[in-house]
Amino acid sequence: MQSIPTAKPSLIARCTRLLGALALAAVVAGCTTTAPGKTAVRLDDTPRIAVISAFAPELTVLLPQVQQPAKHSVNGVEFTTGTLEGKPVVVFLSGISMTNAAMNTQLVLDRFNVSHVVFSGIAGGVNPSLHIGDVTVPAQWGQYMEWLMAREDKPGQYSAPAWMKSELTMPAFGMMHPRPVEVRSAAQPKLSKKFWFEADPKMLATARSLQNVGLEHCLAATCLKQRPQLVVGGNGVSGQAFVDNKAFREYAFKTFEANVLDMETAATAMVAHSNGVPYIAFRSLSDLAGGGEGENEMGTFMGVAAANSAKVLRAFLANWK
Repeated sequence: MQSIPTAKPSLIARCTRLLGALALAAVVAGCTTTAPGKTAVRLDDTPRIAVISAFAPELTVLLPQVQQPAKHSVNGVEFTTGTLEGKPVVVFLSGISMTNAAMNTQLVLDRFNVSHVVFSGIAGGVNPSLHIGDVTVPAQWGQYMEWLMAREDKPGQYSAPAWMKSELTMPAFGMMHPRPVEVRSAAQPKLSKKFWFEADPKMLATARSLQNVGLEHCLAATCLKQRPQLVVGGNGVSGQAFVDNKAFREYAFKTFEANVLDMETAATAMVAHSNGVPYIAFRSLSDLAGGGEGENEMGTFMGVAAANSAKVLRAFLANWK
């Protein structure tokens, strides 16, 4: 076996500096991975508003408007930094449903310098006074599927464990009793229970100030029966189910006084709360969650609903100070 010559100290030093420079470049490019137990590497230090959508049709109306876009990829999630309506943003897809929303909201908070969180997308309408295409900006969001599946003592009669009864303050849907979720935060590290997660008051005030947004009435050959409106305030609820059931829609409106329901926002709201980051959500009605005539309307009106949600989001960013 040949012997390996010993490198001179100066050569070793130069190689060490080169490797260090390459490692730093990889960090800046967002190409590094974080070892278990290590602090996540920030990909960008600019204070930014995180703009989140759940699935591609919602994001495609926003991404082309991002100025000076730069791409970053973490765990398969593509983040686009840049400016939108003059505000520094990081835009990305959370993925559909509560787990994806929670996981990737935390991911953006860990990897970017996020000052505020904004969700934009479509939802199912619950309030019978609202119509497809309307944009809702709820003042608070709750998780309606944090349930007790109650014991059936007799046909159609259900009972709850005695130790749980004090937290079952809302009417049940059959055997399903909504409950608060356990939560803690840096500001309140002691474990507590909470159902509603409030949107940021300053962000809501800006949303209430929006006028003449010009919501879409038609998209291509698809037109709505009513002119869309912007509704700020009220409640929204989220859960893991795609709801297309008239009876449950009526229950959700009566029990939670909800304007809309979706599959992500309350999870993002909980993560924002735990991290002490202000949030707000813009949701446009793509369907009536089972309350309309015929088949579910989402496939027909998803495009116009996503466009309207994005319009309100951009108007909000333009007015945000």
